[in-house]
Amino acid sequence: MEPSKRHKLSASARREARWGLLFLSPWLIGFLVFTLVPMVASLLFSFTDFNLLRPDEVHFVGLKNYRHLLHDPLVEQSMLVTLRFILISVPVGMLFPLLLATLLNAKRLKGKPFLRTLFYMPYIVPMISAAYIWRGFLGTTDGWLNKGLAVLGIKGPDWWNSPRWIYPALVLAGLWGVGNAMLTMLASMQGVPTELYEAAKVDGATPIHTFRHITLPMISPVLFYNLVLILIGTFQYFLLPWVIKGPNGDPGGATMFYNLYLFKTAFPYSDMGYGATLAWVLFFIILLVTLFLFGTAKYWVYYPSEEV
Repeated sequence: MEPSKRHKLSASARREARWGLLFLSPWLIGFLVFTLVPMVASLLFSFTDFNLLRPDEVHFVGLKNYRHLLHDPLVEQSMLVTLRFILISVPVGMLFPLLLATLLNAKRLKGKPFLRTLFYMPYIVPMISAAYIWRGFLGTTDGWLNKGLAVLGIKGPDWWNSPRWIYPALVLAGLWGVGNAMLTMLASMQGVPTELYEAAKVDGATPIHTFRHITLPMISPVLFYNLVLILIGTFQYFLLPWVIKGPNGDPGGATMFYNLYLFKTAFPYSDMGYGATLAWVLFFIILLVTLFLFGTAKYWVYYPSEEV
């Protein structure tokens, strides 16, 4: 009896595994065809002089592309532009959805379902459409924001053509898509045990102290999750400056982000070998930053299940 039961269980497990693989197969095929194979191909390209205009003349060049990258001034310039933008956009991209989530978590606020939908809807708008919307909204002469400032007697800045104002303009446009981060933070806030707030209220804690010592630690895993996503996305920043300012990094190279330089190298310039090298260097930079964040998470991310 026992061997028969074991045999039946084993057959059932194998059948479940086959069904599981069947349902996973679309994702597995997509991952292999559209992610893994292109990644391996780009890694091989980074050791060659592959040019899209001369696909039949490919030569192995070893580490030549990587050595060239170390002495390429545009690599240093584009990475500095990217890092400068990260220092501005990441704090804003974390604080603004946190502020919205805190507002929507307030007990006395009315119309919460409507406001949640209102704040989330821009997230589902394609970024290419959002780029054109924001290009008009922040226009120098006919932009809605500058017209509103003019009513108040304030001369609006030249948002898209001034190196001083281009980053604030891009950050403002980026706030268009914080709906997803806001919802995850809001859901995390609503999952904080109410007895913690009640105990803090009995102890005489102010709302600021409650937020700092209860809310933030309890939602820190979600903050960590959003921080990782925002950092990865900012390192890969490309679409908005490309659509609004074009491929030249105007004004004055202020929007020549690393990913923009990578794209120009691989496609308009057709230097796929060097473009693949730039892509893999970016991949390792993002990997190192992500590993650093995970390494430091134990000092500031609180997981209740870890407590004994």
